Amino acid sequence: MEILEDGILNVTLIEPRLKHPTIFEHFDALKEGEGFAILNDHDPKPVYYQLLGERGDIFIWEYLEQGPEWWKVSIKKRVSGESNETLGQIATKDLRKAEIFKKYGLDFCCGGKKTVKEACAEKGLDVAAVEHELQQAEKQTSASPLPRPLPYNDWKLDFLADYIVNTHHSYVKASLPELIKYADKVARVHGAHHPGLFSILQLVEEISVEMTGHMEKEETFLFPYIKQLALSKNNASTSGADNGSNVQQPIELMEKEHEIVGKCLSDIRMLSNNYELPEDACASYGLLYKMLEEFEGDMFTHIHLENNILFEKALELEKNK
Repeated sequence: MEILEDGILNVTLIEPRLKHPTIFEHFDALKEGEGFAILNDHDPKPVYYQLLGERGDIFIWEYLEQGPEWWKVSIKKRVSGESNETLGQIATKDLRKAEIFKKYGLDFCCGGKKTVKEACAEKGLDVAAVEHELQQAEKQTSASPLPRPLPYNDWKLDFLADYIVNTHHSYVKASLPELIKYADKVARVHGAHHPGLFSILQLVEEISVEMTGHMEKEETFLFPYIKQLALSKNNASTSGADNGSNVQQPIELMEKEHEIVGKCLSDIRMLSNNYELPEDACASYGLLYKMLEEFEGDMFTHIHLENNILFEKALELEKNK
């Protein structure tokens, strides 16, 4: 059996026992960056897992057509040295893809150093399905209903630090008192029938305590130091930033505190059954869940901007000063 002129291997024409060996034979013959497509009358996903298991993560698998009659898949051999990006790196390049991570419950902020395959394996998710949605996101046109993401990764560090304070810190400071008020109110009214509300209240209060001290440390020490590093870099001088301080230890502390808050948010989502309202929910109950879900979304972006962009670049900047 041979690849057709248009680069498609029609698997339906191959004897069943030879299908996988033939696909592997063609894949092994590829040079880096080359690829071909396979055509089949059912989902060839078993090939994906066999390739991954026997050849490792050296290929890109992309569905071109998904039934109901025909399945067509592009298989491309990766170029050596081509990085297997982490969740954080993917979200940094295009924050719209973070919506896909949220959909599958994949943590791209606190857990942003995992690859898609690693994160899916931990969650027991179908990695091929997740990667397919990420690939589809890349093909979205300007007419997509998803907004064009802000170019956070292109911003200077001093500007990004100020943006985080003015946008996300301000939001957290304004939102937490209201969240505590409504969490307390709803727990008192509905807690007898929904005891998980008392746990949600405790978690919101824990987030408030954690974030209050966390943001103060960032605003009074870490962010000014990072901004000084950036200023020194811009001036081609390290004067003013080389004061014996080290940015790595405070960043490690901030990331640990992010993990605490992230765990609280995860627990709230579990206790609320993904913010699903019970039949006896009142207006305040609905408002609480809406506020919590909005707060969670903002916090994901907030932590992502710090862990995966600001902190990573600050560490690199200090390393090279």
